[in-house]
This record gives sequence, structure tokens and C-alpha cells, in this order.
Amino acid sequence: MEDETELSNKALYSSTHEQEVVELKSFRSILTWVCLDQSNLWRAGLSGSIFFVLVIVVPLVSHFVFSCSSCDAKHQRPYDAIVQLSLSVVATLSFYCLSSFANQYGLKKFLFLDKLSEASEKVRQGYTQQLHRSMKLLSAFVLPCFIADTIYKTWWFISGGTTTPYFINVYASDIIACTLQLCSWLYRTSIFVLVCVLFRLICYLQILRLEDFSQVFERESEVGSVLNEHFGIRRSLRIISHRFRVFILWTLVLGTASQLASLVVTTKSGATVNVYTAGELALCSITLATGLFICLRSATKITHRAQIVSCLAAKWHVCATVDSFDDLDDETETLTAQISSSPPLICPISNGNSSCHHQQSDHEEEDGDGEEDDLDNTKMVPISAHTISYQKRQALVTYFENNRAGITVFGFMLDRTWLHTIFVIELSLTLWLLNKTIGIS
Repeated sequence: MEDETELSNKALYSSTHEQEVVELKSFRSILTWVCLDQSNLWRAGLSGSIFFVLVIVVPLVSHFVFSCSSCDAKHQRPYDAIVQLSLSVVATLSFYCLSSFANQYGLKKFLFLDKLSEASEKVRQGYTQQLHRSMKLLSAFVLPCFIADTIYKTWWFISGGTTTPYFINVYASDIIACTLQLCSWLYRTSIFVLVCVLFRLICYLQILRLEDFSQVFERESEVGSVLNEHFGIRRSLRIISHRFRVFILWTLVLGTASQLASLVVTTKSGATVNVYTAGELALCSITLATGLFICLRSATKITHRAQIVSCLAAKWHVCATVDSFDDLDDETETLTAQISSSPPLICPISNGNSSCHHQQSDHEEEDGDGEEDDLDNTKMVPISAHTISYQKRQALVTYFENNRAGITVFGFMLDRTWLHTIFVIELSLTLWLLNKTIGIS
């Protein structure tokens, strides 16, 4: 039996190890695709060079050379500065965070794959499926905007003809410029959305752990084991909060600043807003809003799930307390019936001492000399055992109520109340700007 158990554990470990290897290869291939693989010195230099060209050089050239202020109204790009600056800044933030994560923690530790061997089979399978689904989610968010920008830039260079700036040969210059601008757009949006999707993926792992942890309240569990399991989940949430707090905060700040700047330039007097002039601005706003939405939704979702644990613990405590007192009532009724069926006690007091004995008839005394008293054989209910269990459960519930777990940003819990606060602040800023630009109050 022990040999079979050992073989099953080895098989489980080997399957888990194979899954981790496949997942690491998949993630590393994605990093290679977006030129973020820094596993060695050569790849780190290549990654930094591509980042500098596509995030710094190409946007600067695109803005100052191809602004085309002398072109017709459809080919002018009055909002290009906000688009290029917004995408470059969030791409720089994402590149810094992702590079520091990969170099400091390693891919396996960063994705919490080292913790999967301790998790249940349900958690491992769910996390593996979500990892593959995250790559599809990344494509679903990036490709539509990229296709729309490809259509716009292709039209812009083709219809512009010789009116748009070019070098030596108009066709070769336009092809090279269009390709570089599209690569820059794809790189910046991909790296930003990738960090957001990875944050969502890591949060989903903790949601799976919380769902698996909630099952301890469906069976008889020791308070100590429940507390230790919750300590592990709470520690993981603190680690996630510490790693992503800078990214979440600056994404919120930069996204808000970009949206407000877009609102100012598009609502000022004399601004021309149509699909030709503000198309890229709309795509940029959609990208930033999508990334911010992914981060905030994932954080609030896992915080909400973590706070539900206190409700489950309270319900578990109530049910266990009611059941224990039901058992106590049954035993008390049995004890009462035994007492009522036994003879009454007579407690004479002599010389300050009391002695209790059953009042028996002479016939009973003669026939029952060798029998034991019924009260001597009665099993008393261990009240202290029920009291100790109640105190442990009550302490656990109090701990959950006063130590709420979740994603935090520099001490602020990302829950629904925090989201409502953000919405009120954003709405107030929007109305204030509209009042300054077009007079809406």
C-alpha cells in the first residue's frame, strides 16, 4: 500500500513538473515574440535596442516628420502628440516592470508555478487552462486595434501620395515608414496589455486557491489547519500587491492624464474631430482604458472573493455551534430521563457534613446490595470540550473579520468602495474640464 502511494505521488510530481516545463516554454516564447526575453546578455541587449527604437525613436520621428501640418484636413494629425506620448510612457512602464519581474524573481517564481506542486489537482488544471486562455485574451485585445490602425495608416500613406513627407523614393519611403510605425504601435500596445493580462492570470490563480480553500468549511476541519492555509493565501496576495502596486498606480495616473488631455484638446474651440484626425486618439484611449479595466477588475474580483471567506467562516461557526448544542441537548435529555427514573436523593446533614444516598425500600436493599448506583455509571457531557471548540471558531471568525485579505496599493484596498471613489473622482475631473472648455456645469 505504501509503495502504491509513493508511486502515485511520483507520477503526480512528474506530471506537474512536465506541465510547468510546457508553461515556461510557452511564456518564454511569448516574451521572445515581443522581444522581452532577457535570459542572456545577447538577448538582453537585443531587447533593449528594440525597445529604444520602437518606443523612443520611431514615435519621435513619426511625430516631428510626419505631422504633416501643411497637408489637407484629412491628413493632418493634430492629436498625434498625445497618442505617441501616452503609448510610449505606458510601454516604458510596462517594459520596466516586466523586465524587473523576470530578472528578479524568474519566470517560474513570478508566475507562481513553484506553488502548483502544493496545490490540488483542480487548481493546477484550472491554472494551466487559464494560462493558455490568457494568450488568446491578449490577442483578442491587441489585434482589433492593430488592424484598425493598419487600415488607417495604409490609407494615410496611400492617399497622401507626394503630399506626405518622403525620402528619395516615395514608395519605398512610405512602405518603410508605415511598417515601422505599425511595428511601434503593435509593440507598445502588446507589452502594455501583456502585463495587464499577466496580472489577471496571477490573480486568477489565487481565486482558484480561494475556491479550493472555501471547501474546508463544508467538512469538519481543525481551526489550526484552516488558519495556516489562509496564512499562505494572504501571503501570496501581499506578494502580488507589492509587485504590481507601482504598475497599477501609474497606469491609473497615466490613463487618467491621457484621457483628460484628450478631452481638453478635442473640446476646445475650433478643434476638428472626425475619424481621420481623431481615429488614432480613440484607439489609444481604448487601449489604455482596456488595460486599466483588466487590472482594476482583476484586483477587485480577488479582493471580493477573499473577503467572502469571513462570511463563510461565520456561517461555518454558526452551523457548528448549533450542531454542538443540539448534541448537547440530546445528551442532556438522556441524562434527565436517567435521573428522573432513579430514586430520589436524601441528603441528611449531621455535624456539618452532608451525605447523599438513594432512598430505597427494604426489599430493594436486600436484593440490590451488589448493584452499583445508576448515577455512578452516568456519562457526563464534557462541557469544556464544546467551550474550547467554540472559542477557537470564534477566534477564527474574529481574525477573518479584522484581517481582510485582498490586493492593496500602498495600503489602500482595491475593493468596490475604492472603485466607486475612483469613479467619482474621474467624473468630477471630467465635468470640471467640460465646464472650462464648453461651459457644461
